[in-house]
This record gives sequence, structure tokens and C-alpha cells, in this order.
Amino acid sequence: MDLNTVWFILIAVLFTGFFFLEGFDYGVGILLPFLAKKDEERRVLINAIGPFWDGNEVWLITAGGAIFAAFPSWYATMFSGFYLALFLMLLALIFRAVGFEFRSKVENPRWRSAWDWAIFLGSLLPALLWGVVIGNLMRGVAIDADMNYAGGLVPLLNPFSLLGGLVFVSLFTLHGASFLSLKIGAPLVERAQAVARRLWIPAVVLTVLFVVSGFFATDILSKSGAILAALLAAVALLAVGWLQKRRQDGWAFVMTGLTIAFATIMVFVGLFPRVMISTLNDGWSLTIYNASSSDYTLRVMTIVALVFVPIVLLYQGWSYYVFRQRVGTETELEY
Repeated sequence: MDLNTVWFILIAVLFTGFFFLEGFDYGVGILLPFLAKKDEERRVLINAIGPFWDGNEVWLITAGGAIFAAFPSWYATMFSGFYLALFLMLLALIFRAVGFEFRSKVENPRWRSAWDWAIFLGSLLPALLWGVVIGNLMRGVAIDADMNYAGGLVPLLNPFSLLGGLVFVSLFTLHGASFLSLKIGAPLVERAQAVARRLWIPAVVLTVLFVVSGFFATDILSKSGAILAALLAAVALLAVGWLQKRRQDGWAFVMTGLTIAFATIMVFVGLFPRVMISTLNDGWSLTIYNASSSDYTLRVMTIVALVFVPIVLLYQGWSYYVFRQRVGTETELEY
């Protein structure tokens, strides 16, 4: 296995971890204005993800840095082609982060309500836009012979990618409700469990529509590995409903996470060895070879990754262990 493949796999792992972890963050933010009925309950929801949300975003920063260093042409083409979507995503994440830190600094109800909606939009918009981005990566975009994106904004807003956005929102919201079923105390936990059960059917319907559309809109599902990953994602998602009925919230959360993980793996397996598909000419597609850095750069990055990635994983695992207790109205709330 060459270093190009190793770094493609590492980036796939980073995005899988990001969607798994940040997915429930987004889900909790989307549920914030609706699940909690009063300010103290909204503070409970925010504190449930308070110790984790900024650490979860590190996975995205690391993935972006890895793409920039290992596959600079991929980075340049994707960030120029999806510039507006990524800019809106960044803007939403900024308001979301400020909302977490500022909303409880002032006791004015209007102040707190405004930041609650900022957290909601700052969670909903990135979830939707990530689905649009992934949908376009699966479908392909207009890339010319010079590795430049030759389309505009409108082609990116195609039905398949918009459906992908809805799938991401539904899965992340379900994942967030499943997380809250483990993380918060009564009486909020009963509401979170009820919401999770109601969200399961829409998530299944949207996911099935997206996968079926994928057979016609892209060649991703023409590879046996991608089909296997899609089937595993489907089994995990179906298991969520069964586990919810049995009140096994811990395993239901694991299964929503596995659904997201296997779906991400499906995309990367279906792409390989491509990183971006050209709809203008298949020969103009970006691959792990024509978009990569030099061998020397990849070797140096591999050494750095072998040293620091385990340290980061150990630290984040430790933080989840330390803050594993449930959060309730009787808990000292930081946010």
C-alpha cells in the first residue's frame, strides 16, 4: 500500500470520526429550541455537549489540514468550487460557537433566546450543507482539464445533493436525540427518547430515497465495497428502531453512529482512487495520484501523524470518560 492510499484512508477516518462526533453536536443544537421548554432545560442541553463540541470540531480542522498537505489540488478545487457553501458553513459555526459561550452571560430572556436560535441555525446549516457537499462529491461536479471547477452555484443545488442535505439533517438530529437519551436526566430524557422514536421513520425514508437515487445519479454504488458499506449502514439504521422499542438507548446511540460511519465509508470506498469526480470528462477527475503532494511530503506527514494522532485520540477519549455523567437541572451548569 503506497502513502497516497494511506493518506486517503486517514482522511476517510478523520471525516468518519468528525461526522460521528460532531453529528450528535449538530443534532442537539437542532433540537435545542424545541425539546427544552424553559431556560434551565435549554442550559441542560447545551451543557450536555459543552465539554465536547469544540474538541469534536478538531476532527474537521485536522481533516482539512490533511487534505491541504497531502492532496493540495483536491483542497484547491474543492474549496474554490464549494466556496459559498463552505463560507456559509464557517459563518454558521462562528455564530454557534459564540452562542455557546455568550448565551448564559446575560440573564435577559431576549438575549438568551437570540443565541439559542443562533445555535439552532449554526447547527442546522452546517448539517444541511455537509449533505449538499457530500452529495456533489458523489454525483460529480464540472472539473476541467486544469483541475478547476467550471460550474457555478446553481448546478451544486441539484435534487440529489439537496436530498443528501436532508438525509444529513435527519440522521444528525436522530443521533443527537439518541445522545441526549444517554446524557441528560429526567424529565428531559423522556422527551429525548420520544423525539428519537419519532425521528427514526423520517430518517429511514430519506436515507432509502437517497440510496436509491444514488444508483441513478452516481457510480459510487457500482463498487462492491461501497454496496457492502451501504448495506451495513442500512442494517444499523433499522436496528435503531428495534433498540428504541426495547429501551436500549446506549446501543441505539451506537447504531446511529454506525449508520453515519458506514455511510461515510460508503462514499470514500465508492470514490477511491478518485477524490473528486469530473462530470465533463472522467479523465479529468482528481485522484489520489494526480492531486497529491510529493513523496517526501507524504513521508514527513506520516511520521508526524504517527506521533501526534494517538496522543489526540487518548486525550479526547479521556475527556469523554471524565465528563461521562448525566447532566440535569440539579447539576452545576457551566454554559
